[in-house]
Amino acid sequence: GYPQALMANEVQVQLNGTKKRCDTVLYRRDLTARMIVEYKAPEIEITQKVFDQITRYNMVLKVDYLIVSNGLQHYCCRIDYEHNSYTFLQDIPEYQNL
Repeated sequence: GYPQALMANEVQVQLNGTKKRCDTVLYRRDLTARMIVEYKAPEIEITQKVFDQITRYNMVLKVDYLIVSNGLQHYCCRIDYEHNSYTFLQDIPEYQNL
């Protein structure tokens, strides 16, 4: 699991003059953001629109990992800023492997 002390829910981000909220942000020990998690209800299909939403939040936070879940399906991707790309991971990594 992830250290609860390094997680925050309903984190506000300022995006193009509007206030938005990330469902959960996981921080490093130096309190810089490391991961954004976006939760959807089980009946909500995870689509490109959902990924667009979390990507907009990441324009502000610039984290290394994005996770989207509806409780049935879970997607995790690692952002590679050097190559301006991302990779979907098979599993959600353990905290010590981030």
